[in-house]
Amino acid sequence: MTGTKQYAPQDGTGVKSPGRWLALSVLVLAVLLVAVDATVLGLATPSLSEDLEPSGSQLLWIGDIYSFVIAGLLVSMGSLGDRIGRKKLLLTGATAFGALSVVCAYATSPEMMIVARALLGVAGATLMPSTLALIRNIFHDPKERSLAIGIWGATASAGAAVGPVVGGFLLEHYYWGSVFLINLPVMAVLVVVGSKLLPESKNPVSGPWDLPSVGLSLVGVIAVVYAVKELATHGPSWEIAAAAVLGAACLHAFVRRQFRLSAPLLDMRLFQHRGFSGAVLADLLTVFGLSGLVFFLSQFLQLVQGRSPFEAGLAELPAAVGAVVTGLVAGRWARRFSVRSVVAGGLAAIGLALAAITLVHRETGYPLLGAALLVVGLGAGFSFTVTADVILSSVPKERAGSASAVSETAYELGAALGIALLGSVVTGAYQAFTAPAGVPAAVADAAHESLGGAVDAARVLDPATAQTMVTAAQDAFVDGLRLAAGVGAAVLLAAAAAAWFLLRGQRLQDGVEH
Repeated sequence: MTGTKQYAPQDGTGVKSPGRWLALSVLVLAVLLVAVDATVLGLATPSLSEDLEPSGSQLLWIGDIYSFVIAGLLVSMGSLGDRIGRKKLLLTGATAFGALSVVCAYATSPEMMIVARALLGVAGATLMPSTLALIRNIFHDPKERSLAIGIWGATASAGAAVGPVVGGFLLEHYYWGSVFLINLPVMAVLVVVGSKLLPESKNPVSGPWDLPSVGLSLVGVIAVVYAVKELATHGPSWEIAAAAVLGAACLHAFVRRQFRLSAPLLDMRLFQHRGFSGAVLADLLTVFGLSGLVFFLSQFLQLVQGRSPFEAGLAELPAAVGAVVTGLVAGRWARRFSVRSVVAGGLAAIGLALAAITLVHRETGYPLLGAALLVVGLGAGFSFTVTADVILSSVPKERAGSASAVSETAYELGAALGIALLGSVVTGAYQAFTAPAGVPAAVADAAHESLGGAVDAARVLDPATAQTMVTAAQDAFVDGLRLAAGVGAAVLLAAAAAAWFLLRGQRLQDGVEH
């Protein structure tokens, strides 16, 4: 443990080590990688489909299995890091992530890609909780920790926005596997430098890792997320109902088991802390409201306004700029004013920006979209940074991995619910458009599947009819986007009100921990 003493953020006299900021730079590399990886696959899907020729069902699994597995394993991996050491888990997961990225890049069949993406999800689940938990243990000064969390969050926001830009550039010049191979140099730096700079930390009295709890958590979360997504995509069925019942039963059994264990995988008593519960709920509702906008705005920019993937990525950059700016000052503002005013204000700003999206149409100029995205980023930087700080400050540092995993799970569940439920809103509005008279039934059916399907299907029609059908499909899609933005706005404004009450009296720490 000599490395821990050498690079610990403070020694026994309270003198701070400069190594803590170098350690943070390593941690944000992992965050950047996960954020970029979450956004680039969507751009690569057309090229990947042409090469591997997956069925419609296989293509959905290629896109979804990564997030399913991450959502199901976050809590378990956060708890494992508390037990075996967060540095060990992070570096092991990073190594596996790099190796599996190569497998994804050179996959030769849809089945191979699905398995590789699932295993990539296992590795990805080790990264985010480990990084946030290590920040909790590296930065003992609460004000410095707030800044570190702000940098962490700003990097995640920047990565999500840069992903489409980088992916668009790579796909214009190289084959689709390149979007996975960019992980390798980042992972190499993370592992080599992280092994030298990062201090090890873990819970010294954590107890054994309960495998039945791991299984219940994994099956429960995956089954619930799967049921929600399938319900939105295909409508109700016995299979979806069975998955929902199985997931709910497993999660209920998981919660009951945690109360009985002397060393639970997740201490459910954390939720008795009003600030902790309020911050987790705010995160879930925020991601729920935002996910529809992020998911469908990319399609609007490309398929309605005709931008290339690279241009669409650039168009979404104001959100990242806003998040970076406010993320860096959020902790200071929360201390100067109050936690609840900064979080609730940030959520309300996002809600108002989403309300502005309800005004868009096919010919809407970029200034409205760019301004709305900037406000979304500003609000997200405030709310996400402060809620992460509240969550970490609400628990002893020994349990930081479990606590940060709860926060990450809220993100994943919020994204799954948002894309599924708001996606069903967009899909319902989109499928109401009427194809022009004389269009063959097969072409009309393909056009009603998705906006991309309409654009492809129109190629077999004469130019005038094709233009009429594509315009009708675009108008219907924009109607759905406006409706989803309105629902998202209502959810965010409700989340702002909930945060105002649940975070009442919540304060960020000022004194240095010992």
